[in-house]
Amino acid sequence: MVTRNIVHIDEELCNGCGLCVTPCAEGAIALVNGKARVVSDALCDGAGFCLAVCPTGALTVETREAAPFDEAAAHERMAERGEVHIAQRCFRCDTGEDQAVLLPCRSQGQSLWVCTRCLPALIHG
Repeated sequence: MVTRNIVHIDEELCNGCGLCVTPCAEGAIALVNGKARVVSDALCDGAGFCLAVCPTGALTVETREAAPFDEAAAHERMAERGEVHIAQRCFRCDTGEDQAVLLPCRSQGQSLWVCTRCLPALIHG
């Protein structure tokens, strides 16, 4: 065991929408009995890309003792899942992630993606 960052899911806040499953490329999050769960600490890299898409704020990153991140197991899990990739688009200009860097954000109660070109205008108005 090592001390590192791991995603924590508050079961009471989780509404089971599953939006956090897709951003977790390593496959550490799955829906189990209608709730999101970290199925293996070894698959969670602690990056937290899942946090911004949660509409209820059920996900946080905590520092705790956990199994070390297993990159080989994460790649194996991605291969099992067929490395399904759902392309994201900027909610302001519709630019795809193949054309610009996209960042997760929350706006008007929604979890969205914004490109780095639109981010300054979003921040400064």
